Amino acid sequence: MRFMARRLAFYLAAGWVAVTLNFLIPRLMPGNPVEILISRFPGQLSGSATRALTAAFGLASRQNLVQQYLTYVGNLAHGNLGLSITYYPSTVASVVRESLPWTLVLVGLSTVASFTLGTLIGILVAWRRSRWMDGLLPLTTFLAAVPYFFLALVAITVFAVTLHWLPASGGYDLGQQVSFSASFILSAGQHAILPAITIVASSIAGWMLGMRNVMITTMSADYVLTAQAKGLSGRRVMFAYAARNAILPNVSGFALALGFVVGGAFLTEYVFSYPGIGYVLLQAVSNDDYPLMQGIFLIISLSVLAANLLADACYVLLDPRIRRQG
Repeated sequence: MRFMARRLAFYLAAGWVAVTLNFLIPRLMPGNPVEILISRFPGQLSGSATRALTAAFGLASRQNLVQQYLTYVGNLAHGNLGLSITYYPSTVASVVRESLPWTLVLVGLSTVASFTLGTLIGILVAWRRSRWMDGLLPLTTFLAAVPYFFLALVAITVFAVTLHWLPASGGYDLGQQVSFSASFILSAGQHAILPAITIVASSIAGWMLGMRNVMITTMSADYVLTAQAKGLSGRRVMFAYAARNAILPNVSGFALALGFVVGGAFLTEYVFSYPGIGYVLLQAVSNDDYPLMQGIFLIISLSVLAANLLADACYVLLDPRIRRQG
């Protein structure tokens, strides 16, 4: 289809721009990773150690900027994102590989849950407006207005400190080994409940309000009134006619939210000391870890582009007008 081919070409060009900017920005910053690492050990590293670190970070070559760029792209093709300063001598790829699954499970499932619940509640509130379900709007709006970290602290105080129902921080119990054993999965699930509740509670209002407002506008459209006049069931009109078209803006927002899942929920992961990519990024910023920041930002950028491409594909499936234009 021509529409998807055009969008794919656009996102490939945008991905190339993201890779290029990710290459240039760290090189415009003052200093380099070796100087930052050496500053932590003043007077303790010899000249040979400094030269070894310079070679390890790939700064010893005398290549010009174009040659460095080609080398950088070649390294990316092989999954080489460099060495992390914060977690030296670990590579950026290994740090990301260890922390990313935690974020994908926690933030990914929480985003899907908040989108699904918010969209369904928004549909029902719009279809049965002026009833008791409208009372959910002020509550969810209040939760969305509460600062993210404050909601997390309240959850810790109530459920972890006062009631002792759930753990307050970490990704799993001390003494557990990361594995697919039942005990580890149970421990990790218990530690993820509070962060997940915080994410869902603070984000569900946006999905619900957006869906409700568009749904109310869509319900007055001619094709919805015609479907009702034909005597179709209320459930079929609500989902197959009104909701199917009203959900398009939410689908676009959901695709963007999925793209940013890779970046993690920074404040939530920090408050709960959750070992996700957001917590790792905050550690990288605190330690001026340019290689790690560079790798994480690149992954986030490419994930957002991939999520937008997914949204375009969903639009093609949901909206026949786009298929006709393509």
